[in-house]
Amino acid sequence: MPTVHIIGAGLAGLSAAVRLEGAGVPVQVYESAGHAGGRCRSYYDKTLDHVIDNGNHLVLSGNKSALAYLDAIGSSDAMSSPDKAAFPFIDAKTRERWTLKPNWGPIPWWVASANRRVPDTRLFNYFSGLKLPFAKPHQTVADLLPTRGTLFQRFWEPMVVAVLNTLPEKGSAKLLWPVMRETFLKGEQACRPLTAKKGLGSAFIDPAVRMLGRTNRPVQFNTRLRSFEHEDGRITSLSFGDKTVTVHPHDAVILAVPPQRAKAVVPGIEVPGEGETIINVHFKLKRPAPRPDGVGVIGLINAHAHWAFVRGHIVSLTVSAAGDLVDRPNDELLPLFWEETRFALGLIDRDYVAGKIIKEKRATFDQSPESVARRPGTKTAFENLLLAGDWVDTGLPATIEGAIRSGGMAADVALSRMDAD
Repeated sequence: MPTVHIIGAGLAGLSAAVRLEGAGVPVQVYESAGHAGGRCRSYYDKTLDHVIDNGNHLVLSGNKSALAYLDAIGSSDAMSSPDKAAFPFIDAKTRERWTLKPNWGPIPWWVASANRRVPDTRLFNYFSGLKLPFAKPHQTVADLLPTRGTLFQRFWEPMVVAVLNTLPEKGSAKLLWPVMRETFLKGEQACRPLTAKKGLGSAFIDPAVRMLGRTNRPVQFNTRLRSFEHEDGRITSLSFGDKTVTVHPHDAVILAVPPQRAKAVVPGIEVPGEGETIINVHFKLKRPAPRPDGVGVIGLINAHAHWAFVRGHIVSLTVSAAGDLVDRPNDELLPLFWEETRFALGLIDRDYVAGKIIKEKRATFDQSPESVARRPGTKTAFENLLLAGDWVDTGLPATIEGAIRSGGMAADVALSRMDAD
């Protein structure tokens, strides 16, 4: 039977591998690092003496590709979910707190309820969102939606920065719409925030790696693709420096690596530009932190941090589009972020045991309209070479859902071509 060679053991590569293995197709995964997961992994940190995620990722109950993937690797119970969707917020300037409470079902009547919507907004303020389905490829969110007023400051702007890792003046409006369509517009049952009980690695990565190991074709780590040979429009061999792997006539190759790496390997490929920095801050506490409204996540307005995630003794902050903070020293940033953490979670009389800052430069691809226009499709000029990654054109932004969906798309194309052969 033909083999599918998958380059990269991040979420996109693992998603493709799991889909193909489920269809009975042999796969071999190669990973340049000594571990799987890419930007979605967990590791033991000596400073905190605790396992942490290298980045915070918000998964919602409407992320159907992510949930299907978790089910396929037997990891559905690794995520916890509140009984109902709720998004607590706090305004660092006014000290006001509120909770966004979407209703069940596809008709968003919650925007008509003062107890569920953003404070100091009116029903008619939300009508501007009806423009999103009709966004043109060249339009930014700021081109489409009013950028003044409470709703923009307390809903649209934090949504854009979280989803697109850039400001509304730069982010593609067309990328924001599918996120709204697949979550908030399907009702609260599709936008419950899911939390990995023991970290993203134990939920999304480790079970998939174990699954592949049971097939007698474990992931080959520390194996970096250097180049490939091709003939008559097909990849014929893969060079990993110290070894060469033959790609047989009916085999396929899925390249699931970062965009700049793909550009260096595949001639003539166009990729989106590099995006902005995300800063993740982790604090270890003496006692478990309270979970705001029982959901384990709270949004911050008029603060440097945008979201705080609570998991037991560890509180993790996310700062998206953090270019203005990336060059400031960590010993200057830690006190600043701790003050915001104490304020957000009501920890006024408490201190932290240890803190850690991780600055992830180029955390996502550039999600401006100009850059999004350069996203390639799954297929390439080579008949047996496919692309996967959250930067490939899935119609979704750079999210866990987008990465997993791209891997599934590549796997489906490979399967259809095998059926045709």
